[in-house]
Amino acid sequence: MSDHSDSDARLHRIAADPRYQALVRSRGRLVWGLSLVMVAIFLGYMLLVAFAGPFLATPIGAMTTTIGIPIGLFVILSAIGLTAFYVRIANRRFDAETAALLRDHVA
Repeated sequence: MSDHSDSDARLHRIAADPRYQALVRSRGRLVWGLSLVMVAIFLGYMLLVAFAGPFLATPIGAMTTTIGIPIGLFVILSAIGLTAFYVRIANRRFDAETAALLRDHVA
């Protein structure tokens, strides 16, 4: 029973730490920012599909590939790129800050 209460006390100390609160705010701003970027890209693509179908159906040069294909590929690759960007920041910054908080709050 004391292990559980010790763990709870540790969690409450970490949650009250200003560094943890700053970490949560910083991570939240990044996540919401990246989410808004992805929504804007996807919404832009959907608006192109809805209102500019003939433009998306335009062939690129003499090829059979249309303009819509690379734009759709951009949407997919942007999701992968934004995810990779988040993972890079999380691994370098957020994980280091979390580890420092845990070290400092060892009971």
